[in-house]
Amino acid sequence: MSTRLSTRPGSLGAVTMFSGGRGGASIARRLLSIPGLDLSLVINGYDNGLSTGALRRYLPGMLGPSDFRKNCLLHLDRGDPQQAALMSVLEHRLPAGITPERLGDLIDEIASPGRHAGGSPSGTPFGALRPEARTEITRDLRLFARRLRAEPYGIDLGDCALGNLVFAGAYLRLGEDFNAAVRSCARTFGSPVRLLNVTSGENAFLAALKRGGRVLADEADIVAPQDDEAITDLFLLRQPIGRRWRAELEALPAARVREILARHRADVTPSPEALDAIRDTDLIVYGPGTPHSSLLPSYLTPGVADAIAASRAVAKVFVVNTRDDHDIQGLTAPDLVDLTLTYLGDPRNERRTVTHVLCPRPATPSDGLPPMPPVPRAVTDCGEWAGARWVTADLEDPARPGVHGGPSTVDALMAICGEAALAGAE
Repeated sequence: MSTRLSTRPGSLGAVTMFSGGRGGASIARRLLSIPGLDLSLVINGYDNGLSTGALRRYLPGMLGPSDFRKNCLLHLDRGDPQQAALMSVLEHRLPAGITPERLGDLIDEIASPGRHAGGSPSGTPFGALRPEARTEITRDLRLFARRLRAEPYGIDLGDCALGNLVFAGAYLRLGEDFNAAVRSCARTFGSPVRLLNVTSGENAFLAALKRGGRVLADEADIVAPQDDEAITDLFLLRQPIGRRWRAELEALPAARVREILARHRADVTPSPEALDAIRDTDLIVYGPGTPHSSLLPSYLTPGVADAIAASRAVAKVFVVNTRDDHDIQGLTAPDLVDLTLTYLGDPRNERRTVTHVLCPRPATPSDGLPPMPPVPRAVTDCGEWAGARWVTADLEDPARPGVHGGPSTVDALMAICGEAALAGAE
């Protein structure tokens, strides 16, 4: 836990960012380059798409590891052979039709690369792994493989990220404690980031309801292309919505669906470490990402809103996405701020839940990507929304359209903190 309070302009001792898998990656990487800065990422584990969903069904009770796995990549450099080897473990996708026997062969190749031509399987540099990392990775992969040999049915590992199986093995090794598995894998892959699940690890399944009554049965539905009706409700459920239940729900009026799903809400509790990171930080960042899967569900966690209100952070900054997304069609950037405030129980921002909004300067999209969420002229003219200061800056990475530039975004965050610290000292 950080105990430093930085009041110098441009100086930060600790930053806590709500994040998903990749939306805030460029910002996080830039923050990691600041000497002496402690970075905490608060993430939820409700990912339930494709191979991750298959893994969660195979290990009932386990949350989705994908976003945690992706954030284990932040500090790694492909130019360093040992770090490139860690990246290969995290990102390697298993081929279609892989059998438990072939998975065992792959683990043997990782464990003893010298026995194989070239020292690395499938053209990836597993052979450069440090001995300690190799031991820990193969230990956890073997634990998962042992379960798979005992129970080979009910899962197709095709296109599954090998790194997710490392997480799954750690989960089994540590008594099915998801948060302990996150901590263990962060150590294995040498992450300097505090990767924090927002909850204490209780299993829950994300679902959504749209204005017209359409049910988005899981996280995969929420992030997929969809009609432009607004999502009105998010639910964390004790059990997933199967096809039959979904058909039954969609035959009912939206109000009745809302009532039924509310009765099936999962009981989740906040991670004490996440609450500490929120309270004891110089800066809170509501990072960019897919709002209804990566961000808003985290804000539903009991205790998070109170921790934000009690935080010593000099600024609490909402970062606007550089591009629109499937789940927010038709919403403006101020609408997204309002959603965050509503999910954090402070719709009028009376608790100063958001002090600043950092918004990219609109660019003419010529790259085939959607435009950014629109900003009404009246908002930029007055420089304020819901009591939060509205700051517009050139944030998009010119080399990667649709991605926040790490240096430009962090420079803007530093300037906001410096200004806020000075104002608070007056």
